[in-house]
Amino acid sequence: MQYKKIKPKKIYEEVAEAIYEMIRSGQVKPGEKLDSVQQLAENFQVGRSAIREALTSLRAMGLVEMKQGEGTYIKEFETEQITFPLSTAILMNKEDIAQLLEVRKIIEIGTASAAAKKRTADHLLKMEKALEEMKSANGDEALGEIADLQFHFALAEAAQNPLLLNLMNHVSGLMGETMKETRRVWLFSKQTTVERLYEEHRDIYEAIKDKDEEKARNCMLVHLENVEAILQKYFLSTNLSR
Repeated sequence: MQYKKIKPKKIYEEVAEAIYEMIRSGQVKPGEKLDSVQQLAENFQVGRSAIREALTSLRAMGLVEMKQGEGTYIKEFETEQITFPLSTAILMNKEDIAQLLEVRKIIEIGTASAAAKKRTADHLLKMEKALEEMKSANGDEALGEIADLQFHFALAEAAQNPLLLNLMNHVSGLMGETMKETRRVWLFSKQTTVERLYEEHRDIYEAIKDKDEEKARNCMLVHLENVEAILQKYFLSTNLSR
C-alpha cells in the first residue's frame, strides 16, 4: 500500500488561511484595505516575512491585490467561486514539474522579450527591489522565495499585457512550489549555486533594462533550463517519482 506524504503547514500558510476565512465569512469586504504588514504581524503575533508570504499566496489566488505605495486590498469576487484549497504546498511529482516548466518557458520567455520592449522606470524599480531582497535573504528560504516570485511578477507587469499577467496569476502558486524545491536543493549545496540563482535574475534584469529583447529571451531560457536541470538532478539523486 502506498501512502500520500503529509507536509506540515508553515506559519505563512496558517496566516493565509486565517485571512481567507475572514474574506469568506465577510469580516473583510471586497475593496477593503487590509492592515499594514507590521500591523498584521503584530495581530497574528508572527514575523513580517510570514505576513508577506501569506499575502503573496493570496495574491496568486486572485483574492487580494497589492497597490504600489497604497497597501493590500481585497479583490472583488463571488464567494461561491472560491472552492479551491488555500494551501499552495502541492506535492507535485516530476511529471507535474516538467509540465509546469514547459508552461513557464512558453509564457515567461515571451514575457521577458515584451518586458524589454515596454518596461518603464517604475517597472525597473520593482525588479531592482526584488533583486535586492533576493540578495539580502542570506539563506532565508521564505524571503528568497517571496523575492523570486515578486521579481517574476514585476517582469510580467513590465510586459504591460493584462492577459499575460492573468496567466501568471493562474500558475504562480505552482511556480512558488518549484521555486521552493529549487531553493531547497540549492541551499543544501554550495553557496556559489545560490549566488548563481541571483546572477541569473540579474542578467534577465540587465537585458530588460537595456531593452535588448533577444538577450532577455535567452537569459530567461538559460534560467529556466538551469532550474529544470537542478530539479531533474534532485529527483534522480533521491530516486523520487512521488
